[in-house]
Amino acid sequence: MNHSVEEVSGQDNSLSWSRTVDREMVHRASVAEVLLTDVRADRYGGFEAAASWPRSHPTFPRDGVDLHSPLVLVETLRQLGIYLPLRYFGVPPTSHLLIGDLHFGLIAGREPRAGQGCTEVTCRVTVSEIHRGPDGSASGLRLDVKYLAGGAIFARAGGGARFLSARDYAGVRAELLVARQPPPTAEGRPDPAELAVAEPRDVLIARTAGALAVDPADPHHPFFFDHATDHVPGMVLLEAARQAAAEASDGALMRPTAGRLVARRFTEFAPPARVESVPYHLTCAFRIRQGTKCTAYGALEYGRHAPFLYVLA
Repeated sequence: MNHSVEEVSGQDNSLSWSRTVDREMVHRASVAEVLLTDVRADRYGGFEAAASWPRSHPTFPRDGVDLHSPLVLVETLRQLGIYLPLRYFGVPPTSHLLIGDLHFGLIAGREPRAGQGCTEVTCRVTVSEIHRGPDGSASGLRLDVKYLAGGAIFARAGGGARFLSARDYAGVRAELLVARQPPPTAEGRPDPAELAVAEPRDVLIARTAGALAVDPADPHHPFFFDHATDHVPGMVLLEAARQAAAEASDGALMRPTAGRLVARRFTEFAPPARVESVPYHLTCAFRIRQGTKCTAYGALEYGRHAPFLYVLA
């Protein structure tokens, strides 16, 4: 890890929320989807980052409340998981990020309100379990992130990822490297209001042949499909699971306060993956299945207590 003297001990090391980081550093095609505005190495081997959460976003569900969507929190984690390896751990910009698992948890009563303008969020990041390739660049690591607003911690998230060079990724994906999303299904979609999403294009599930399929209504969605991809992104799987929980609970489970996702393998565009949800009180377990294989699984928590949340002090 390379920290410059200016980054660690410069005269002005305060975070800035004035402008976003380069979109290429978080694998976004649109600047409007970039949440990170600044990242600095701290004196203890970790990092501090600034994130600007928009008051309103055309995608993130608000469910009629003045709280930010948990999706914003997870997307901030995703962007940190790309930016830090690219800038500080020698990962080439053409590398591919593969998420192994992620988790998040919110503290009831501490979340910042989505008021006027953007919410300035500070992220304290710890990096662990760093694996390196023969060239010294990181091939995998884990992040643990504490989220603060107004100096108080209100959430925590983390996860593990590995990085493949463009050549290695092409070898793993082979003929699937050119796979593209098929046209969406025309029928079987829940009403957007039943899922707490704003527009029909935000619906990611459809009921076909008695099963609930991962079937995004908009293959060119500005957030979920900001750039071309050869497989179903992890953010799509997580939001599809949230929508499936809302559908399975008849709207009782809308806004999770904690969650975990484990990706076992790639989820392909075809055949359509299925979401299996089992709500129980204030928890909903889910699995993503494709054919006979489980590609991902996890759980979402909707109570005031977050069982996946580690000690935040």
